[in-house]
Amino acid sequence: MEDQTTPVRQQHVFNVDKLQRYLTVKSLVSNNGTLTVRQYSSGQSNPTFLVQTPSRSYVLRKKPPGELLPGAHKVDREYRVQRALFSAGFPVPQPLLHCTDNDVIGTEFYIMEHIKGRIFRDPRLPEVTAAERTALYVAAVEVLAKLHSLSLTSLKLEGYGKGPGYCRRQVSTWTKQYNAAAHRDIPDMNGLSDWLMKNLPADDNEVTLVHGDFRLENMIFHPTEARVIAVLDWELSTTGQPIADLAYFLMPLYWPTGFNIINTLGSLKGIEGIPSVEDVVSIYCRCRGISSGLPGLNFYLALSVFKMAGIAQGVYARHLLGNASAPNAALFGQCVEPLAKIALQLAQRSFTAPTEDQLFLQTAKGQAVLQQVKDFMRQYILPAQEEVAEYYVKHAHSPQRWHTPPVIEDLKAKAREGGLWNLFLPSVSGLSQLDYAFIAEETGRCLFAPEVFNCQAPDTGNMEVLHMFGSEEQKRTWLQPLLKGEIRSCFCMTEPDVASSDATNMECTLHRDGESYVINGKKWWSSGAGNPQCKVAIVMCRSRSEDVGRHGQHSMILVPMDTVGVTLVRPLTVFGQDDAIHGGHFEIHFNNVRVPASNIILGEGRGFEIAQGRLGPGRLHHCMRAVGLAELALELLCQRAASRGTFGKKLYQHEVVAHWIAECRLLIEQTRLLTLHAAHCLDTQGSRAARKQIAMIKVAAARMVCKVTDCAIQVYGGAGVSGDFPLAQMYSYARTLRIADGPDEVHLSSIAVLELRDQLRKAQAKL
Repeated sequence: MEDQTTPVRQQHVFNVDKLQRYLTVKSLVSNNGTLTVRQYSSGQSNPTFLVQTPSRSYVLRKKPPGELLPGAHKVDREYRVQRALFSAGFPVPQPLLHCTDNDVIGTEFYIMEHIKGRIFRDPRLPEVTAAERTALYVAAVEVLAKLHSLSLTSLKLEGYGKGPGYCRRQVSTWTKQYNAAAHRDIPDMNGLSDWLMKNLPADDNEVTLVHGDFRLENMIFHPTEARVIAVLDWELSTTGQPIADLAYFLMPLYWPTGFNIINTLGSLKGIEGIPSVEDVVSIYCRCRGISSGLPGLNFYLALSVFKMAGIAQGVYARHLLGNASAPNAALFGQCVEPLAKIALQLAQRSFTAPTEDQLFLQTAKGQAVLQQVKDFMRQYILPAQEEVAEYYVKHAHSPQRWHTPPVIEDLKAKAREGGLWNLFLPSVSGLSQLDYAFIAEETGRCLFAPEVFNCQAPDTGNMEVLHMFGSEEQKRTWLQPLLKGEIRSCFCMTEPDVASSDATNMECTLHRDGESYVINGKKWWSSGAGNPQCKVAIVMCRSRSEDVGRHGQHSMILVPMDTVGVTLVRPLTVFGQDDAIHGGHFEIHFNNVRVPASNIILGEGRGFEIAQGRLGPGRLHHCMRAVGLAELALELLCQRAASRGTFGKKLYQHEVVAHWIAECRLLIEQTRLLTLHAAHCLDTQGSRAARKQIAMIKVAAARMVCKVTDCAIQVYGGAGVSGDFPLAQMYSYARTLRIADGPDEVHLSSIAVLELRDQLRKAQAKL
């Protein structure tokens, strides 16, 4: 970030010695060290400075000098909201002190920590690859959704803004700001203000914390990862309608081609890797668990451009007054009228949700990656199946069987080099759940294929948990090594001594002891725990008394596998097989296991909340892999039916076998469409809204793959249950799927409840 600074501009010079003496009193700097101050070249509102000592660096934000527009440049609000967000674990620089004494540097200011990372001034991101471009935008959208999901009460910001009626206030505020700063009459700005006031949304009651200026430029990204580590510039933050923030972020996607007056107002159309409006909206709504309909988006877009025009006018006005923060402030006067024209065009557009015939279309990137995966499967993975099988035969009675075969490790390295890595995680891959559903089907044709692409369960679910709910420390310690494929993990939920189909029965206990948590209990069916690279478990524990309700008593906590008291008791078998290719399914005992309190995920009592976020995508992936497995089973069935004959004719010529083939095709197609629909719902409406669809596919896919594999075994006869063909192992997986992640019966009960709810809503709507 240092290369984005300049010497302090003349109009913003202040007494550095006074600042040093003040910061010395506040114990931030030493009186003996040299204090240097440089000004950030960016920033159009509150001047921002890099303050450095030999040992530490800070960032200072202050009011501009001279005459200011009424209500603007409230640095005290920035300080307050950053302090609240930092305490909640949201990525902002830590605010350190707020000074209202104008005698120190001439204006009010505050100091925050200096964060090193990447800031992208040009939203077109010309300096990165298309794939990283996608990942950066997805990360930004996810952070915005996280911001809008925070509770004002938990942030202690209930009185921070005025709440409902946000849109009316915004139109009024920016009209006043524009009029106060206008240097000439612009009819389109007047017309736009009138249109906005006459077309206010009928429902303007949703209230969250809103940033007010959410752009790529106002974020610091990790130096090497597509991850937001700090959101900056909270001057315009308030409480109100969150969709206004989203629309503001979407603005550059609507700029006409060639509209590039300055970098921050450049068109994004036609730039490879930048997500479409539909993709951004889908990701945002999925992360917030809301419908992707977003009525009135045209109003919010027009309001956003109106606000941008007002900001541009204010920057130009400060240029005329001689106290502008940015050296290119004079250019902003040219932006106002073109922005007003664009806003009026957006105001008159209609925005519609996707139609039914568009539901299951992959994105262009999804199609390209799917083809790459198919080619990789055909060229490398399927030919390696025999070598993998030989490895497990050779090491049938050796501890070496729990290790990943060298051939799979080689394939993993090759897949990673080819960019076919972590495809399941939208923020990393840039793929939607619908995109990945097609890929999961393809990998379902081989039992070890998901691992080659680092897309294997239970690691995918654990990575999703850490990505969505983990602290920054937890992500650094566990998520990053998992994403890199350096370690493996397991998930400890099911217990041997209770009926785990009702997850509230779990008895493994967790209690706080000073700066640690202590865990006691038994778990089993902990898949992957036998692999020597399994370094951490996510353990579900009962942590609270019954007075908080059945679904508020459990927590999830990270437990390193080498912690004292963690014992791998035995590998369980599935139809007599130890499933070593998946790291086995172990019984694990926790005896007075002590881990740091910082290992708790999200907080005590949040276990079921996390589980709902984890299980939605995971179940979807299982179901699409089941479709792929069923396709392989039907393929084997047809090969056998066409090559073997009984009673004077080929097997497929027997009507019963022909009907099996037809019914299997029907079942596969029905399940695929049902699962793709669930993926679409997950993308567009979020996990909570897609609960019924996810429950339906969990039942349908497990039954379908069992039926298809069973038919194939029947056609193969004795060979079908032998080790000479993969069908017995396939059936073992298929039958287990009817129990894993909740038995069919539990999901059927959930489907019934959700269906009755939907039917009642329909009936009430007709009244």
